[in-house]
Amino acid sequence: MNKAELITAVATKSGITRKDADKLVSSVLDTITETLAAGEKVSLVGFGTFDVKERAAHRGINPSTKEPMQISSSKSAVFKSGKQLKEAVNP
Repeated sequence: MNKAELITAVATKSGITRKDADKLVSSVLDTITETLAAGEKVSLVGFGTFDVKERAAHRGINPSTKEPMQISSSKSAVFKSGKQLKEAVNP
């Protein structure tokens, strides 16, 4: 399912227009993104938790030249599914 399909499904299930569903889905995704960018966690009870993890700097190898290189630290968004979501996926 892509974003357009999600918007259509939300509009159908909630009985709102597709335009309003687009605003709703976009607002939720924007809020989650802004919260993670601020370094905070987003917990949706029963669904899961979005969090930001720090990846430490480490050495790697350039695959085309086989030269060693330094890979800088970075942040990555991660998702951990909640109990209800796990049970729904694995009945």
